[in-house]
Amino acid sequence: MRILFISLGCDKNLVDSERMLGLLAQKGYTFTDDEDEADAVIINSCCFIGDAKEESINTILEFAPRRTQGRLKALIVCGCLAQRYSAEIAEEIPEVDAVVGTAAIDQIADTLESVLAGNARNALFDIDRPCLYDIPRSVTTGGYYAYLKIAEGCDKRCSYCVIPKVRGRYRSVPMEALVREARTLAEGGVKELILVAQETTLYGRDLYGEKRLPQLLKKLAEVEGIVWIRLLYCYPEEITDELIEVIREEKKVCHYLDIPIQHASDRILKRMGRLTRQAEIRERIGRIRERIPDICLRTTLITGFPGETEEDFEELAAFVDEMEFDRLGVFPYSQEEDTAAAEMPDQVPEELREERRDVLMELQQEIAFEKEASMVGRTVTAMVEGKLTEERVYAARTWRDAPDVDGYLFIDTDRELASGDFVRVRITGSHEYDLTGELEDESTE
Repeated sequence: MRILFISLGCDKNLVDSERMLGLLAQKGYTFTDDEDEADAVIINSCCFIGDAKEESINTILEFAPRRTQGRLKALIVCGCLAQRYSAEIAEEIPEVDAVVGTAAIDQIADTLESVLAGNARNALFDIDRPCLYDIPRSVTTGGYYAYLKIAEGCDKRCSYCVIPKVRGRYRSVPMEALVREARTLAEGGVKELILVAQETTLYGRDLYGEKRLPQLLKKLAEVEGIVWIRLLYCYPEEITDELIEVIREEKKVCHYLDIPIQHASDRILKRMGRLTRQAEIRERIGRIRERIPDICLRTTLITGFPGETEEDFEELAAFVDEMEFDRLGVFPYSQEEDTAAAEMPDQVPEELREERRDVLMELQQEIAFEKEASMVGRTVTAMVEGKLTEERVYAARTWRDAPDVDGYLFIDTDRELASGDFVRVRITGSHEYDLTGELEDESTE
């Protein structure tokens, strides 16, 4: 029995996929990337915004005919789309044998076995079920970095977001379980841990009565073999001085923060249900940059939120121009059913949402290119990710580069390097979002 496993959506979904792969491998299943060889297809889906929903549906529809006309013995859909639209999937795509919800990934092997036995059953547990942990995991990111999901769900009630409806309330993974998982990952060769959750900064509040991300970072930094720890999805209102000091002082924690702010107009932030206003965002960013001068800041923004006027957008553009974020992503607002924002008046036309997105990205492009150019002449530590085919050039990442979303440092050398090596590189050039460099004589791990 060969399984084709397709993981869509975010890095948090990828962790779920890796756990399901681990459970299936434990049961003796094998895997294939060739859809013509697959006996079963499992799709871990996403429905966060319209484009993600469309990609998930199209992927399911691509394999549906193979279930009735080809060799497929099972077609299973997991993840957010399965959780949110299980009834619709059953009605509209009957070729799908079963769905597995976001809180039931530990049931994947049993669900597959039930399909193969001819008595298919869905696995849809309470989305507020306690976090799953201590589950075998097959890392798919190449072995030298891995995502560590420290919590599930979200208690924020942003007016545009469906996550609480498909992932439940905020639930932290116990600290001791995360340390165990980090040790296991390190023993498997992982050198960079990337901490993810819907919101990492609230970690521990539900379990311990207080936020304990700083303490978790210190514990993870003690794990032998881990060289870098990177933080994503830190909400600005939850970034404390204690957290800033741990990032500043703990050598293994990268000077990199992903801070999704979504907008800069106080009026729009209030309509979004966000808990910060522009002055507070400015204060936090100023404090972070003061205490950690080489911090790399990434953020995400939404354009065309209901009621966003030209004045609101101009305020946002001026804010982006002034703050000079190192990394920035912009998404046109997606009108999601069952959210408060979807029912708001003054919906912005889709074309204008996208036009405003393009304006911000063009503005940010100039900022980003200047930031990269300012790195020329510096010597930095970088982690090798791989070699370009038939060239003597290696792709690497610095502390400023999260995988898949940021740029690369390309190293031209005759020296043989291995993926996962940490090397010292003198930066010699910049090309848009990427850098080029040469090795120093010594390397470091």
